[in-house]
Amino acid sequence: MGLDRQLRPATQSDVAREVGVSRTLVSFAFRGAPGVSDETKQAIFEAAKRLGYRPNAAAADLARKHRSAVGLYLMDIHNEVYADILSGVRMSLPQAHNRLILSVSQSIDGVDAEAVDSLIEARVGIIIAATLLEPDERVRELARIVPIVSVARPVPGVDSVYSDDDAGARAATEHLLSLGHTRIAHLAGPDYDGHTVRRRSYEKAMRGAGLAPRTVPAHDFTQDGGMRAASEILDSADRPTAIFAHNDQFALAAREAAYARGLAIPGDLSLVGYDNSRTGRLHGIELTSVDLHAMELGSVAGAVAMDRLNHAQAPIADERLIPELVVRNSTAPAPM
Repeated sequence: MGLDRQLRPATQSDVAREVGVSRTLVSFAFRGAPGVSDETKQAIFEAAKRLGYRPNAAAADLARKHRSAVGLYLMDIHNEVYADILSGVRMSLPQAHNRLILSVSQSIDGVDAEAVDSLIEARVGIIIAATLLEPDERVRELARIVPIVSVARPVPGVDSVYSDDDAGARAATEHLLSLGHTRIAHLAGPDYDGHTVRRRSYEKAMRGAGLAPRTVPAHDFTQDGGMRAASEILDSADRPTAIFAHNDQFALAAREAAYARGLAIPGDLSLVGYDNSRTGRLHGIELTSVDLHAMELGSVAGAVAMDRLNHAQAPIADERLIPELVVRNSTAPAPM
């Protein structure tokens, strides 16, 4: 046992690590909630006794008061699209449900089970999740514990509010094709369930034009991840004349990488992003981008969440918004 553990009370996370289960399962065991086997309960209680863990009655009482609250999970607060989703959610919640509990991923790739677990343990009435990277089946498992509204990613069997990524990516690729570009690379996101639609749509549009797709995925959704993938694209022997990026954050990373190599935008390299972020709209940047209507996504998600809270047996919501390509100054005809 380390010095840090000796100096602080044991927590549910300590018990979970000791037993090798999730913190949520430990919480369920102490609350007497269904879904925990007798064998696992016994292991949890024995570990708690060894570690000196005692359930916090005050926290449990607070959790009971949160049942009418809405939990909001955000994958990345550094990406402006999530700030817009948050604004939309806040505007859509009625006064009676204005308790919004926010939980943000702490991991570099956005996969942070503890951020979602904390909302489940707070016993919120529903979770609006933007954007879970867990596999579809895992999201459905979580939704059986507490209702979930999946934002910006459709999950079969779960209330979902999303933008039509297939249409948006197709519009972005066809825009570059219409400008005469034939060497178009796609700076893609990591390969997670529900997050490869833009990639597949780009590749389909390229093949439809008789061209070979060129997809380079980033290892994570950070600015640095986008920069590394953009550098790989721009340092290749057959450098493309255009890049379609998974999001504006990646497009801006590609812009920075291009300038570092003495390339002009759009003279040497055309760039298309996805999100229509405020930064991308700034004078001097003026990024061509696909607007997925992030604030509207949040607003509709809030309305769906309220409907689910009031009508538990309502049919699964599948709300698809139509994105819009906004052409600015980062794209131009292919260089001769």
